Amino acid sequence: MTFDTTTHAAPPALPVLDATDRQLLSLLQANAREGTAQLARRLGLARTTVVARIARLERTGVVAGYGVRLGTRLDATTVRAWCSISVLPKAAPAVLRALEAMAEVEEVSAVSGPFDYLVFLRCGSHEQLDTLLDRVGQLEGVHQTQTSIVLSRKIDRRTIG
Repeated sequence: MTFDTTTHAAPPALPVLDATDRQLLSLLQANAREGTAQLARRLGLARTTVVARIARLERTGVVAGYGVRLGTRLDATTVRAWCSISVLPKAAPAVLRALEAMAEVEEVSAVSGPFDYLVFLRCGSHEQLDTLLDRVGQLEGVHQTQTSIVLSRKIDRRTIG
């Protein structure tokens, strides 16, 4: 990727992360609500050091925010699916806006290969998923879709316990 320095600035350099930063990030990913005193004990650091490191990670954009992960009890009652979507080139922005407006769409990633986007969907039932897939397939500019329903997770580093 090249940058025209007359009209665009190069992206900021990623801050250097040491082993302690990486361990702190891992602990925060497992439980972002864990108190700084407990994090400090687990890392063998002073609490003020942990507070400063978290502030630096937030300030430099390494940590973009904190969110909620669904527990396995609720997750087990939903139907999850990956939907690959191929779109007509000029229709991509409108398709992305339409997908963003659908509450069941949790993630959209641009991908290489025969499809343009890989979309993660979460619905309350197979019937809701079927209706959603009809809506997605009927979007202006969607050329083709292919869907795989998630049967079970074998490895998931994002869940707790």
